[in-house]
Amino acid sequence: MSVVCKSAHDYMNRPFEADEVDTELDLVPEQDGDAVETRRGSIEADGHGERLDKALVRLVPEFSRNHLQTLLAEGHVRLDGQRIDGASRRVKAGQRLEVDLQPTAESRAFRAEPMALDIVFEDAHLMVLNKPAGRVVHPAAGHWSGTVLNGLLHHHAASAALPRAGIVHRLDKDTSGLMVVGKTLAAVTALVRAIAAREVHRQYLALAHGTVRQAEQTIDAPIGRDPKSRVRMAVVGSGKPARTDVECLAVQAQVSALRCTLHTGRTHQIRVHLASKGHPLVADMLYGGRLALGLQRQALHATALAFEHPITGQALSFRCPLPADLASAWADIAGIAA
Repeated sequence: MSVVCKSAHDYMNRPFEADEVDTELDLVPEQDGDAVETRRGSIEADGHGERLDKALVRLVPEFSRNHLQTLLAEGHVRLDGQRIDGASRRVKAGQRLEVDLQPTAESRAFRAEPMALDIVFEDAHLMVLNKPAGRVVHPAAGHWSGTVLNGLLHHHAASAALPRAGIVHRLDKDTSGLMVVGKTLAAVTALVRAIAAREVHRQYLALAHGTVRQAEQTIDAPIGRDPKSRVRMAVVGSGKPARTDVECLAVQAQVSALRCTLHTGRTHQIRVHLASKGHPLVADMLYGGRLALGLQRQALHATALAFEHPITGQALSFRCPLPADLASAWADIAGIAA
């Protein structure tokens, strides 16, 4: 049985009004057992000659035009019983319009999916995961399934009642390593507060282009959305405060092996801070990195995590070795991982 967060399928309970069509609805079963609403209406005289996509908006005003166009393309719209996929089709007064309101990608995202989770630690209140590179943590555009959140919903059904299924911080898709997840509302609340208070300690291992000459340095520079590209972050004066401590462990062949300690947790923080100093991560194409050392993803791994248990107060500390791809690249530069 699917587990669905409370926000999913909210549209089923939303009121709707249609100005120029008489509407009715029915519920039909979807393949996975959920009910799908079918909205029906008749085209009235003042709607005669309209484009089909405009008539659909009148019939289903709570859905975006983009989603309705998707329903058209997928064959979920019928005019006088015939499936129609052309948005520009002109409708006539008296015609019967039907649309099966398949859930949006967003609402489908918050579902349980069987998934192998590498659980480093778990008790009744929280778990610590070793996230593999290539897995998205939280559903977003282009990644509505196969995320850590989907796996959490399957592993721990009660997480459906928690904000973001208990996720309190994230790792980038292509960053591997340790992350903590709350299993109860009390634990989630306490962990969020601890992260905000900088009481959760996180260390990363990274391989960066160029020779980092300082053995130790602190990069204290605000991070915000890159004004030239919405998919990137950048050091900008209007950004949020961000601080990263960087320790250079070895340099070989114009690549530096680094240990980075976060004091804040801004989006792409380590990647942005190092790139701003002229040292983008190996294979981090978004921030100027180049493919090298056999790596196909950014050379960044969350290797250490420490915090006080939010319920028991016990000091917890975890370390996670480099995965195979990074371990091989690291060995070429620094030998055994620190």
